[in-house]
Amino acid sequence: MTTIEEQIEAIEKEIRETPYHKATEHHIGKLRARLSKLRDKLQETPTKKGGGSGGGYAVKKQGDATLILIGPPSSGKSTLINKLTNAQSKVAPYAFTTVSVIPGMMEYKNARIQILDVPGLIEGAEEGKGRGREVLSVARGADLIILMTDIQRLDALIRIQKTLERNGIRLNIVRPNVVIDKKLSGGMIIHSNIKQDINIPTIKEIAHEMGVKNAEITINEKITVERLIDAFSLNRVYVPSISVINKTDLSIQSPARYATHSVAGGPNTLFISAEKEIGLEGFKEKIWEILEFVNVYLVRPDQEPSLDNPIVMKRDQTLSDVSEKIGTEFAEGKSRAKIWGTGAKFPGQEVSLSIKVAEGMLIRFI
Repeated sequence: MTTIEEQIEAIEKEIRETPYHKATEHHIGKLRARLSKLRDKLQETPTKKGGGSGGGYAVKKQGDATLILIGPPSSGKSTLINKLTNAQSKVAPYAFTTVSVIPGMMEYKNARIQILDVPGLIEGAEEGKGRGREVLSVARGADLIILMTDIQRLDALIRIQKTLERNGIRLNIVRPNVVIDKKLSGGMIIHSNIKQDINIPTIKEIAHEMGVKNAEITINEKITVERLIDAFSLNRVYVPSISVINKTDLSIQSPARYATHSVAGGPNTLFISAEKEIGLEGFKEKIWEILEFVNVYLVRPDQEPSLDNPIVMKRDQTLSDVSEKIGTEFAEGKSRAKIWGTGAKFPGQEVSLSIKVAEGMLIRFI
């Protein structure tokens, strides 16, 4: 009996060797869907040597957000987390110093941000090499993924991104805008107001391969085969990420010189030196920006409006979310609030709890 890895290799080979044109489109789409299912199955299969039984990987999420540092061994992740947080991650100039997840808590602009240092991600992570399977599992639960390498190994970023992609972790993209309404019978009905490059038979073939036999499917974007497969896959996670190039102090070239590299450009790539504490304030600010945090301030009934009681929220949240964060018992029966500062038309404006929060808003629940 062939292993999952052998089946994956065989399908990848068939896809490479099959010319892509209209006559083969549905067949290649079916193969890609089958490949996706096998990769998902591989994630669920324990490694031969017990996989993650070594402990230290079931980390409870704490604070306002959880970040994970992912990169090759000895790229400076432990040094960075020690500089940013209260963690005590062992630092040494050789690979695999970190053998379990080490959490630390960074405080910035009133936010408590949990940062996880994990073993370096190496080739063969999906098969469990270098604790790769456990690292990928932790990454799936993060609010933000930091892809980190050093100035001499820029291409490691591409390898890590591809590893995450193969394991159902999508970086810096939104979920496919596809609505799948499963039915008990009736076959498949496909709706889309957008002209698609994928034909209807291919869409149905992919749906069948992904286990959907009867459904009404509405596609609200210009879809690719990969995005369509993602829409049917239950284990996909969509996570924002930042790329960090460390040890810039060791290079004779300026960071601007490396910014032209194909994997190091873009607004979400930062150049730092964790050891020399270069660029760390900008790194913290970028984390705040990507997480879309804002500070709002709670005003008790017997207090004058002030900035004494900050609480960190996200930009798309509402006053109702603020009350829930304070506590479920507190939120019961609350339907109105008074606000001052940002978002208020006048001081003490009374509003419903459906109003979205804004940086600097002062809130008194009534």
